[in-house]
Amino acid sequence: MNEEQVILVPVKAEDRSVTEALSAFASRIVKEHFDPIIGPEQNDYMIERFQSVSAIEEQIRSGYRYYLAEGTDGRFLGFLAFYPREGKMYLSKFYVDRSVRGRGISRQMFRFLTDETEKEGLPAIFLNVNRDNSQVIRIYEHLGFVRIREEKNDIGNGFFMDDFVLEYRLDA
Repeated sequence: MNEEQVILVPVKAEDRSVTEALSAFASRIVKEHFDPIIGPEQNDYMIERFQSVSAIEEQIRSGYRYYLAEGTDGRFLGFLAFYPREGKMYLSKFYVDRSVRGRGISRQMFRFLTDETEKEGLPAIFLNVNRDNSQVIRIYEHLGFVRIREEKNDIGNGFFMDDFVLEYRLDA
């Protein structure tokens, strides 16, 4: 399959039209992917808490680096968000639109992330992934991530994130 060219565009908190478009795009992808895994009630709560316009803007102001993965025609293909944490790069968000999966987009996004991690002089990338998200866990493991621990985090409203923490070592 042909690899689609991806342009990674930084998202700025001050650019309300972009954060609004990102929030709508992210909410659609997250809803589609996670409703079957965690249920719509928890997912809607998490989307409001983590992917609303105000949440994205606040995350960027606090140091998250959001990037939209755009096609050469300007359409959104995916997005990612990351920031340095605990002496490593924390990958907070990594999503590719279902309609363009399998076209090398995630590979280009991951290469960008590893380049940014190297520029920071950090030795590893780590992330949380829902323990029931088996398809995505397999993809991360295929990329070279290994499970380093399990976490259960209370996110409020009676909801928990029940995750594995995975890590990718740049020096491996």
